[in-house]
Amino acid sequence: MSWPLTVCGEVTWRLHPNSRGTPHGPTLCDVTCNGRWAELQLLLFSRCIHSFEFDGLNPLLLFQLKISKMSRLATLPRRLALLRPLRRTTCTARSYSTASEQRLDNRVKIVEVGPRDGLQNEKNIVPLATKIELIERLAKTGLQTIEAGSFVAPKWVPQMANSSEILSHILTTPPPSPHPLTYSFLAPNMKGLSNAFSILDANPSSFSTESNPSPSKPSLEMAVFASATETFSQKNLNASIAASLEAFRAVISAAKETPYNLRVRGYISVVLGCPFEGYDVSPHRVAEIATELLEMGVDEIALGDTTGMGTAPRTKDLLNCLRSAGIRNEDVAMHFHDTYGQALVNTAVALEHGIRTFDASVSGLGGCPYSPGATGNVATEDVVYFMESLGMDTGVDLDGVAEVGEWISKELGRGNGSTVGRAVLGRRKRKQE
Repeated sequence: MSWPLTVCGEVTWRLHPNSRGTPHGPTLCDVTCNGRWAELQLLLFSRCIHSFEFDGLNPLLLFQLKISKMSRLATLPRRLALLRPLRRTTCTARSYSTASEQRLDNRVKIVEVGPRDGLQNEKNIVPLATKIELIERLAKTGLQTIEAGSFVAPKWVPQMANSSEILSHILTTPPPSPHPLTYSFLAPNMKGLSNAFSILDANPSSFSTESNPSPSKPSLEMAVFASATETFSQKNLNASIAASLEAFRAVISAAKETPYNLRVRGYISVVLGCPFEGYDVSPHRVAEIATELLEMGVDEIALGDTTGMGTAPRTKDLLNCLRSAGIRNEDVAMHFHDTYGQALVNTAVALEHGIRTFDASVSGLGGCPYSPGATGNVATEDVVYFMESLGMDTGVDLDGVAEVGEWISKELGRGNGSTVGRAVLGRRKRKQE
C-alpha cells in the first residue's frame, strides 16, 4: 500500500503491515532511497504529516519542519542519524491549523462561468455582442470573478472563436462593476497562451497583475484543465494525463513570469464520475493531479463534477482525501453540474468541509461537449439563494443575477434553468399585479 507523495530522487514511501492510520495520514512507515539510507529531501503538504513512528528495524530519521511560501508545501529537510536501533521512536511534527479553523467569517466566493462554460455547448453560435453584454450585465451584480472565454482551437469549440475580441473589449472598455473584477480565460497550451499574450501586449497598462495590483483595472487569470481519468483526457485533450500535465508546466510558468504575473487556475474534470469510465474515479488520483498542479505554481484547483454524477458521500470522500494529501481548503474550488439534481447537496457537503469558492453559471447554462449526457452547471441564482439562506455572504445581488438569467435565456431561445431565478421573478411579477 502506498501513500500519495511527491519526492526528489528515487524515493519510496511505504506503510508497515501493522500500520494504523490517523485523520492526517499513516503513522507507521519506512522511507528508503535506492535501497539504502541517505540524506533525503521529501516534499510533502503540511498537514499530510501528523506523527512519525519508525520500527526499530530501521535507523531513526530526524525531521525538521519548515513551510515554503512559494510552493505552499511543507519542506522537510533532514539528515540521516545512524543511531542504535530503537524498537519505536516517535517524532511529532508541529500541527497546523486547518483552513476551516483559519476562516472565522462567512464569506463565500462565487465564480461565474456562464460566459465560457455556460455558452460553449450552445448549438447555435452566440453573437459577440450578446457575449459582451452578458459579461457587462454580470459585472454589475457583485460577482468577483467571471470566466469570460477560452483560447482553444475554434475547430474544437467554435463557440469560443471570438475570445480574443472579448479580452480586448474587457481591457479597452472595462465593464462597470461595484468592485474590482477578475476575468478568467482558458489557455490549455502555449499557442492559446500566446494568443492571449498578443492582446495583453497591445494593452500593457490596462490590467492589474499580482506584482502590480490596481483596483481601477481588471485582473486577469489564465486557466488550464486536466482530467481525472485517462479516457476523458484523451477525448477532451487528445493526450494522456501525464502528457497534458507536462504541457501545462510551460503554460503555467509563462503566465507567472513578468511582465504578466498572472494568476493561474487549474481545473480537474470528471473528479466524481466519468462518462466513459463510470463512477469509480480514484480520489487519490485526483489528489495526485492536484498536487502536481500546485507544485507547478497554480493558485487554485477547481474540482469539476463534469457529469453531475457526484453524490454527497463521494464528495466527502474526495475532499477528505485531498485534506489528507495536505491540500488546503483555500486552494480548492468546487464546480458542480446538476445533471442528477445533486449539485446543492454536494455544495452543502463541501461548504461544511470548509470550501469557500464555488463555480456556478447564470440560469444553469452549460454542459460539456466531451461529456455525453451532462447537463448544465448549477445555477448561480440557486447557489446564491442557498448560501444566503445559510447565513453566508456572497456579495452577489440575487435579484440582479435573476434578471440576467432571464435575459440570457430569452436571448438563447431557451427556458430559464434556475428554479430560484424563476421564483424571484415570479414573486416580483405578482407584487406588481
